[in-house]
Amino acid sequence: MARPDTLAEGPITMSAPPGAEGEDTVSTDPGLRRLALRTLLAAFPGHTAPGWAEQLLGEGLAGYTLFGFNIADTAQVATLTAQLRAARRDAIIAIDEEGGDVTRLAHRTGSPYPGNAALGAIGDLDLTRRVYHAIGRELADVGINLDLAPTVDVNTATDNPVIGTRSFGADPVRVAAHAAAAVVGLQQAGVAACAKHFPGHGATVADSHLELPTVDVTPQLLRDRELPPFAAVIAAGTKAIMTAHIRVPAITGDDPATFTEALLVDVLRGEYGFTGTVVTDALEMKGASRSAGGIGPAAVRALRAGADLLCLGADIELEIVEEAAAAIAGALADGSLSLARVEQAVARNEALAAWTHGIEDVELSPRLGYDAARRAVSVEGSLSGFEHPFVVQLRAGHTIAEGAVPWGLSPHLDGTPQLAVAADETSANALIDAAAGRPIVLVGRHTHRNAAARSLAEQLAAVHPLAVVEMGWPAGWRPNGVKAFVTTYGASHANGRAAAEVLGLVA
Repeated sequence: MARPDTLAEGPITMSAPPGAEGEDTVSTDPGLRRLALRTLLAAFPGHTAPGWAEQLLGEGLAGYTLFGFNIADTAQVATLTAQLRAARRDAIIAIDEEGGDVTRLAHRTGSPYPGNAALGAIGDLDLTRRVYHAIGRELADVGINLDLAPTVDVNTATDNPVIGTRSFGADPVRVAAHAAAAVVGLQQAGVAACAKHFPGHGATVADSHLELPTVDVTPQLLRDRELPPFAAVIAAGTKAIMTAHIRVPAITGDDPATFTEALLVDVLRGEYGFTGTVVTDALEMKGASRSAGGIGPAAVRALRAGADLLCLGADIELEIVEEAAAAIAGALADGSLSLARVEQAVARNEALAAWTHGIEDVELSPRLGYDAARRAVSVEGSLSGFEHPFVVQLRAGHTIAEGAVPWGLSPHLDGTPQLAVAADETSANALIDAAAGRPIVLVGRHTHRNAAARSLAEQLAAVHPLAVVEMGWPAGWRPNGVKAFVTTYGASHANGRAAAEVLGLVA
């Protein structure tokens, strides 16, 4: 790739600004700053882009990730992406739109599509393709050209706090097949897919937003269990793959995968033949920034290891973008980061931005996601006698990846009495009294991970007709004496309606 025209031939220097001779303050070479910006995927607050966000695009910034706080409705998103493209026609505009529990477009209501766990449970590969094609069409319609999806981690840790229902399952073969179908569906809609989180976040019991998780496996187990989905998405033509901020000590030592050339270059590109764009998970996450000593050093280390497009994260202002750009430009100037490496990254990012694919003319059913979610629901036991229940939703937190998105049965009920309560702030007797003779439907999310919720369910099941609706990752836990156990494999708007339909409670 040719060097940017702002780079003069000859030695690259850091020059002092006018009037600063003899001071410690230096300015970054403008050509190096522009090159650095072309590796960055930033963010900004609000429903319209601030002036600095538009200016950075004009100065070379690769693009932006949109989050829930950028989104009011689809018309507003289309206006926002048009505003960004007026500043840079080939801007990469990305979003985390996974369906299921991780949605940005539908963050106010919950996604109209089931997530990966539900699709994996159904086992219909063409359905997975069609759901992701529908998601891709929605993104393309509002001007988004990169979906940071699908999640292709093999969720083998039942207590995984950050993947769970975002995964197609615990079987590498199943996950690989659905991962490939998802990539095909998205890219048939003209939206680039970014499969994540390489080399696999499914065996962790920690959240890399908050710390650096460890996957302590041999290289062979990694290849046998975690990597088949990545091989499948590469074969399916995925345009991008996202790194994970996790340690695999046998390969990465104490560093996260994002900073490990042995994984990003030797394994991903050398062994698996990936030629697309390597995108980092958000560098503001503790799993990366804390390991590197800040977002600037993290950006340099990720590029040096073989990453191409550096996702900075959600909590981003102009100063953070400038910090990352200055760190990269400084490393280029002092030779600690190869100019050829960064030019290679920029070339891949530009190829990603330029990629377009004709949208396949397929008629989309507005009920596609809801029908799919209904197929995923499983019922153990019998719901006989639960025609007129008292519905109790146990309050549950959310991960940073999910955000505060509405979930549960409440929007779908036909006047059925209901209550939302924290498990540790109530008792079985209090709920039985509130039910006033009705059987109780207890709605939870990852209930097996909450000791207070498990205890409450056990106490209720022992003395009162109880059905449990589990809207998180399915686990082996079942309360003794429960009459029915309903699993939805997710907590999206579609999953909630499916559960309400199974219970016969839809408004």
